[in-house]
Amino acid sequence: MKKYTTVIGLEVHAELKTNSKAFCSCSTKFGGEPNTHVCPVCLGMPGALPVLNKQVVEFAIRTGLALGCEIQKFNKFDRKNYFYPDLSKNYQISQFDKPICLGGHIDIEVEGEKKRIGVTRIHMEEDAGKLNHSGATISTSDSSAVDYNRAGVPLIEIVSEPDMRSADEVIAYLEKLRLIIQYLGASDCKLQEGSMRADVNLSVREVGAPEFGTRTEMKNLNSFKAIARAIEGERKRQIELLEEGKRVVQETRRWDDNKESSYAMRSKEDAHDYRYFPDPDLTPVVISDEWLDEVRKRQPELRTEKLLRYEQEFQIPRYDAEILTGSKPMADLF
Repeated sequence: MKKYTTVIGLEVHAELKTNSKAFCSCSTKFGGEPNTHVCPVCLGMPGALPVLNKQVVEFAIRTGLALGCEIQKFNKFDRKNYFYPDLSKNYQISQFDKPICLGGHIDIEVEGEKKRIGVTRIHMEEDAGKLNHSGATISTSDSSAVDYNRAGVPLIEIVSEPDMRSADEVIAYLEKLRLIIQYLGASDCKLQEGSMRADVNLSVREVGAPEFGTRTEMKNLNSFKAIARAIEGERKRQIELLEEGKRVVQETRRWDDNKESSYAMRSKEDAHDYRYFPDPDLTPVVISDEWLDEVRKRQPELRTEKLLRYEQEFQIPRYDAEILTGSKPMADLF
C-alpha cells in the first residue's frame, strides 16, 4: 500500500452568548417549548426588517483579537440562498466576501511538538432552526417537525487553514479554541447543546504529492471523541477508494457515531451555488478606531498569559497551573 498524508481543515461554529438573537429581540435561551422564541423577523415574514445586535459584533471582534486576526473595519452581511425546511426565509444572513476578521492563528502542542494552525477568517451569521425526525434519520422518518427557536441565534464561524494532519492535532486545536472563546465570555461552547459545532474538511494525498486530494466535509460531530472517530473513519474510506483505483467524490457526509460510519448527504456546494449577494435590509458594519480601542482594552487575560503569570508571579508548578487555568470558572475561583 502507498503511504498517504491526511490534510484537515475545520469550520467551527460557536453560538454567541447574547441575551437576544442576531437581528431581533427574541430570546436565545437554550430549550423552551418549540417555536416559542420566535417573531416575524426570525421567521422571515414578509416586510419584517432585521436590526443588528451590537453585542454580536463585539464578540466577533474580541475573538478576532484573541486569535491575532486583522479586524476589518468595513464589513458587510450577505444572503446565502438555499432551500431547506429549517430556514424559513430560504436564505441565511451571513458574510461572504467582506467578513469581520481575516488571518490569525492558534498555536498547539501535540506530544511535545509545537505547531501553528492558520486561521483563514471569522465571519458572523445566524443559526438555522432544528428538524426533529420521527425516525433515527431523515431518510428513515415518516415525518419531521421543525423548531425555529434556534433560528436567528447569532454565530461566529472560524475557518482554519488546511494545516492539520491528524485527529490529535484537530482535538488540540479545538480544545485551545474552546478555551479562548470561553475565557472571552463569547460562548459557553457546549458541544452537547450544539453551541459549538465543528465541520471537518478532510482529504488524503500520496506522500510527496504537490497538490491536495479531493476533500469531503463531515457533519453531525457533537463530541471530541466523535470527531476523532470520524476523522479516522473518513481517512480509511478515502484511502481504500484510492487503493481500489476509484476516485473520491467531493461531497458533504454525515457521521453516525452509533454505527461509527458516514454516509453521503449531498454533493458539496461551491460558493456560486448559494448565489450570495449583499443583504439589502442591512447596512454595512463600520467599526471606528475608538470602538476597536475600547474593545481591545476590555479584553480579558487569556489562558496562555494567565498560565505564565501563575508560574512566574505565584511560583506555582506548571502541572498545577495548567489545572487551575484549564477552565475559566476554576481560574476565577482561584
